[in-house]
Amino acid sequence: MKKIAHLIIYSFLIFTACGEDEPTNHSNEIPVVKAESSYTVLIDEDITYANGLSLDATNATIEKPQLLDVYYPDNTSANRPVYMFIHGGGFTGGIKHKPEIVDMANYYTSRGWVFVSIDYRTTEELGTIQGMTPEELVTLYKGFAPQEWIENALEGAQNPDQVQQAIAMYLAQRDAKAALRWIIANASTYNINESFITVGGASAGSISTIALGISNQEDFRDEISINDDPTLSTANLDETYEVRSMIYFWGSNIKLDVFEAVYDLEQYDRYDNNDPELFMAHGTAEDPVTPYEGALELQGIYDSLGVYNKLETIQLPNGNPAGHGAWNGVVDGKGLSELSFDFLVDRQNLKVE
Repeated sequence: MKKIAHLIIYSFLIFTACGEDEPTNHSNEIPVVKAESSYTVLIDEDITYANGLSLDATNATIEKPQLLDVYYPDNTSANRPVYMFIHGGGFTGGIKHKPEIVDMANYYTSRGWVFVSIDYRTTEELGTIQGMTPEELVTLYKGFAPQEWIENALEGAQNPDQVQQAIAMYLAQRDAKAALRWIIANASTYNINESFITVGGASAGSISTIALGISNQEDFRDEISINDDPTLSTANLDETYEVRSMIYFWGSNIKLDVFEAVYDLEQYDRYDNNDPELFMAHGTAEDPVTPYEGALELQGIYDSLGVYNKLETIQLPNGNPAGHGAWNGVVDGKGLSELSFDFLVDRQNLKVE
């Protein structure tokens, strides 16, 4: 697939809508979770996990704090699994405290997880670029995205909104990786077992989830130097992570396609049999943004590698096919939280009481 095609396809998205502070090293211990809601949910809100370059109303470059919320159970466990969630919004907006995400956070945390919901940079932080020349845009966004990424965006986009959306796709990935490194750096604060990391998201957040779980640690990180992006110094660059499971709600693998196009890599070059296991919930209703066929494509890639995956074809409660954003989607009466819970408990071999 040519470079231009990736960005044109994705342009549809423009229109979419503390625990005890003691050392934690329980990699060989299996966390215990509850089958039912059992714990009071505590929350630390608006924690800065890193700074990121942004543009203000005058297109001046500023450093903006990137925030996350940590939900954790009011219990004495020193061995908790963690689930980081990335909201959707077409890379043009969205919030970490969307009501459906808060409901999911409470579902998991009340059963023993630490649940982290993150915000990240979108087109809202990318200023005003109407009337700018390509050369001016490359200069404006230096430090925001690699020059190759910017040039590819300019080549494939049909209007300034699409250019900004393509840049925001890259920013979102840098931020998501920084947030996960923050979680590792603060694992002892929340008694997190770093061997039981789940990352999930919906729509654009699901696209970032796939790219986070599949890409190499240095991808979306090392393409820009700290001289061009000084905020890297706030992003816990010395930390590493290993994602055990990915949760995907109506997403796609488009960001990896774009990454491979920008850097002339072989298609699916990043996939291998060590990739995290994958749970997908996707409906069959017509959806030009993240079509059901994208889930089938990912399932085919995973099957070819022999990596465990599960695709749940969700329906609306009335039995009609579910579409994009179907937070009320069900399979045999089970909603998204219960379906993904069952997957994680089974595949991570968690102890359930």
